[in-house]
Amino acid sequence: MSRDAAEGAVTAFRAVALQTACHAVNRADDTAASRDMIRTAIDRVREQVVATKRFVGPDLRLVVLPEYLLTGHPIGEPVPEWCERAALAPGGPEYARLAEIAGDAGVFLCVNGYELDEHFPGVYFQASVVFDPRGEVVLRYRRLNSMFAVTPHDILDDYLSVYGEDALFPVARTEIGTLAAIASEEILFPEVARCLAMRGAEVFLHSSSEVCSALLSPKNVAKLARAVENGAYVVSANTAGLYGTGLPPESGDGGSQIVDHRGIVIAKAGQGESMAANAEIDLAALRRARRTPEMMNLLPRQRFELYAPSYAGTSFYPPDSVRPGEISREHFAATQRQVIERLSADGLI
Repeated sequence: MSRDAAEGAVTAFRAVALQTACHAVNRADDTAASRDMIRTAIDRVREQVVATKRFVGPDLRLVVLPEYLLTGHPIGEPVPEWCERAALAPGGPEYARLAEIAGDAGVFLCVNGYELDEHFPGVYFQASVVFDPRGEVVLRYRRLNSMFAVTPHDILDDYLSVYGEDALFPVARTEIGTLAAIASEEILFPEVARCLAMRGAEVFLHSSSEVCSALLSPKNVAKLARAVENGAYVVSANTAGLYGTGLPPESGDGGSQIVDHRGIVIAKAGQGESMAANAEIDLAALRRARRTPEMMNLLPRQRFELYAPSYAGTSFYPPDSVRPGEISREHFAATQRQVIERLSADGLI
């Protein structure tokens, strides 16, 4: 934590999982039209964030936006086309405008989308980026598990040579606690949250676009589990409809929620655009619970040495399977099929 962060540290604040609609750029006539749609989406974000801060009050310090809110997700577009149509440059105008929104509203703003990297031309990553109230980037997490997109794991050796291991599971020590991001279905991978908790994460920022159901979905089970396992808050923002993909738009609409460190849902939205999923994040209570010797304080009870040999000696989905510039979406399904065949032949599944 920086000196400024330490001096302004708080023990409680309000957060919102802002449930807002996503208008996909897949059907835009060309790149220029797609970029216009992205700018319009950012303007809507600004309006809603500022209004939400005014309504919730000055204690609102954290806003989490849904997954790929500015663009939607690729639907079969070749990787180079999606790079051009939808991926953001880290130093580009879209991020600059989002930084201004964080500054204007005086909040930490978490946005999830697709972005480029000058070190790896020809691919895009799905990233969760957090801006602080000064408009500075304090966290950049790039999704490590994806079914149809390149991740740092797919080019692991080269990625580590550029960014080092700390870039894989980053946390941000801020005046509102230690923040970490989890993207979409990665909430189903307990190792991701655990590795972030090992580095001190107190609040998981979960950007998602998922089916909202009256049933207890796998993702919603996972949100509760990740909170309890790690003694951490989960702020999970879902889309309020995904328009322009051909799917019924309300397939991904509703249920944004905040789960506390005990695994209790303390705020939840219905369907439609909403700021109803807002609640107090009580860092003092979280830290008391983490420092209390008891059975349900699970994080300090972890015996990682027991598990380390199993992880170190086992490989399922292989690293370094992608060569940037020579990749298609079919690669990922083919790789998964090969893994399944190998595990089946080995008698593991």
